[in-house]
Amino acid sequence: MNGAEGDLGHTIWLILHLVLFAYWLGGDIGVFYSTRMILNRSNTPDQRFMASRIMLWIDLLPRLCLSMMLTVGGILSEYVGVSHPPWQYAMIVVLGPVWFTVLLIMHFKHNASFMPTLTKLDLWFRWFLIFAIVVSVWWSVSTGRLDDAPWLAPKLIIFAFMVLCGVMIRLFIPGFIAGVRALGQGSITGEQDDAMKRSIHRVRPWVFMIWGGLIAEAFLGIFKPGAPETVGNLMNAIQGIAAPLFG
Repeated sequence: MNGAEGDLGHTIWLILHLVLFAYWLGGDIGVFYSTRMILNRSNTPDQRFMASRIMLWIDLLPRLCLSMMLTVGGILSEYVGVSHPPWQYAMIVVLGPVWFTVLLIMHFKHNASFMPTLTKLDLWFRWFLIFAIVVSVWWSVSTGRLDDAPWLAPKLIIFAFMVLCGVMIRLFIPGFIAGVRALGQGSITGEQDDAMKRSIHRVRPWVFMIWGGLIAEAFLGIFKPGAPETVGNLMNAIQGIAAPLFG
């Protein structure tokens, strides 16, 4: 992908990548703040339920951003010299839109009869994705495929870890969801309130690790540690500083 057309394409995909990062992190922070309003017992059940409705809509955005990250990142990797066989590139391109669509269906059709099956399939897919990313990184590093873009290996591993964090959130969130349903019915018991609070306390560390992962991803994407051009720029900077001192 060379020339002006390639440069324009790279810019477009890079902007989309940055937008996904910003809305993923920003949306997650919005969800985090909403949970504080939901857990606040000084608010009425109706107020707390309304906050939960807002939270669910905000939460859709980071989940959609997650679904598109591998597709956009995979396309961007082509611009730094990491080529993919046609079948693999096709899977990368299709992955994001398909996962994006599934998440929209899960959000808007949550009462459908097929939802338990679709939710289970989505969970299994996430476990498979974690495994597939780890194996792919191991193979790519061992074969030297990422020698020109070594920062991609930790980026992918961190992404797999963030998917794992999302799976763990699912494991600990049922107590909170049960409390939200009780709020939707207009009342909630003290026991259900306590269960909501315990649930969120268990979820929060995984949320914080996702935030940390996103920040680490941004650092790797900006500084590209280990890349030939990064090393060259560092040496030029050192020479520029040393020249007037020792010249």
